Amino acid sequence: MTRIHPTRRAFMALAAATLVPGRAMASPFRQIGWDDLIPKGVPYGEIIGPGQIDEVNDTRVPQFDENASKVNTALDGKPVKLPGYIIPFDVTAAGVTGFMLVPYVGACIHTPPPPPNQLVFVTTRTPWPNESLWDPVWVSGRLSAKALSTQIAEVGYQLEAEKIEVYEWQ
Repeated sequence: MTRIHPTRRAFMALAAATLVPGRAMASPFRQIGWDDLIPKGVPYGEIIGPGQIDEVNDTRVPQFDENASKVNTALDGKPVKLPGYIIPFDVTAAGVTGFMLVPYVGACIHTPPPPPNQLVFVTTRTPWPNESLWDPVWVSGRLSAKALSTQIAEVGYQLEAEKIEVYEWQ
């Protein structure tokens, strides 16, 4: 009969998975904040002028400095978890499948939009319920540092959501 002797590495991995389930079951998504979307050493993009009024869409289009569109390319393609608020774009009877994730309530609707590097356009295969639109959420998925132009704002990032959940205050 052949005996199998596990390597020390295999034994340690098994022990870690058995004894410390929190570490073994760690989220594949890195939790980030809105500041992480701005490249290190780049100041927050500021509105530097009065902007313009878009009469067709009845919105104010702010004018930002050059820092507003600089994105953190180190996050491109990375699995992240980011909190924010939903501005719906694509809505069905089942819920929202496309939305802008914004850092604060009312961004893009009641106030001029934040700079592009503070906006994330999210798509999801699993609709988010319409009755939960005003709740803050966590969105987890692979981030793309890819610009997008929408009817209400220029966007610096896109994300295909793998998971959306209500943000719980701690």
